Amino acid sequence: MNTKLTLNIDKGVIDEAKNYAKTNHISLSKLIENYLNSLTKRSEKKSKVSPLVESLTGVIPNGDYDDKKDYIDYLSEKYS
Repeated sequence: MNTKLTLNIDKGVIDEAKNYAKTNHISLSKLIENYLNSLTKRSEKKSKVSPLVESLTGVIPNGDYDDKKDYIDYLSEKYS
């Protein structure tokens, strides 16, 4: 269901948005709707953590972990 909405936006911004919409063959209303929809979807995605990421949490030790030394040790074992 579509509903009308009145906005107060700078005329220059409106003109640029109209040009953009025309160039991309989309109505200004649809352009704004898509933008607002993407904002709300993006905030939903940020709050969710995939099971894979959650399972990897804490795998890398904090603090004084020396990744360079670990890599050198790995290479030494691999090529010796």
